[in-house]
Amino acid sequence: MPKRKNTFSSWRRRLAQRAVHAGWAWVQRTGSVSAEQPGRFRFGALGEATRLAFPLGTVFGEPWIHIGTHCIIAEQVTLTAGLMPDLDLGPDPILRIGNGVVLGRGSHVIADSTVTIGDDCYFGPYVYVTSTNHSYDDPHEPIGKQWPRFEPVEIGPGCWIGTGAVILPGARIGRNVVVAAGAVVRGTVPDHAVVAGAPARVVRRWTPDDGWQPPLRTPAPVPIPDDITPGQLRALSGLDEEQVARLASLDEDEAASLAELEPDGS
Repeated sequence: MPKRKNTFSSWRRRLAQRAVHAGWAWVQRTGSVSAEQPGRFRFGALGEATRLAFPLGTVFGEPWIHIGTHCIIAEQVTLTAGLMPDLDLGPDPILRIGNGVVLGRGSHVIADSTVTIGDDCYFGPYVYVTSTNHSYDDPHEPIGKQWPRFEPVEIGPGCWIGTGAVILPGARIGRNVVVAAGAVVRGTVPDHAVVAGAPARVVRRWTPDDGWQPPLRTPAPVPIPDDITPGQLRALSGLDEEQVARLASLDEDEAASLAELEPDGS
């Protein structure tokens, strides 16, 4: 069996691979967009510590796009204001993205009419938000040639929009709403709800009187207290089931005194 002739020796291939990866990492860092390094883009507002990852998706109408502080816009995210580039859209912003928003890889936000995304919203990958929909009123005209319908979209603060969800024109999503992966949302969604399906419907909701209905099936995660040190966390990770059970049975005073111990238990 003849040996396949290699163009490069193995060490040269490894060296070339490292060079390619290092070069791409440099391109990603250099090509990302921020308020300090906006490149060719002239957003209406681009907040402090916000970054658009490279490579970007389609971006146009940026003078009418306002993005808040501490946002993460992942790779290949499309942000558009207006039906096409180089339009004069007037004095007011068309697309408003609040503070602390995360838009997952490959997501699209198409704002031909007003689209507002509240603070601290998190989008999974490939979410599609649009304020425009095709019309099909005339049965004799191709749908793509008929004038579209425009309706504003509003997503309240604190929402989680799952992978592949579609937010249609006219959607009004309340505060702290979960939109399940693949859901198709139109109309009004109340605060503190979970919606799923196509079209999306409310499958769970929280109210002050009744709490979560239907009830949650798993207990809520307990955040790590601010005063817990990394060393204490490492010590906890080494406990077996019996030790964890004993620790869970301690009262607050005993647990507090134990937390003051060094990781080696001294």
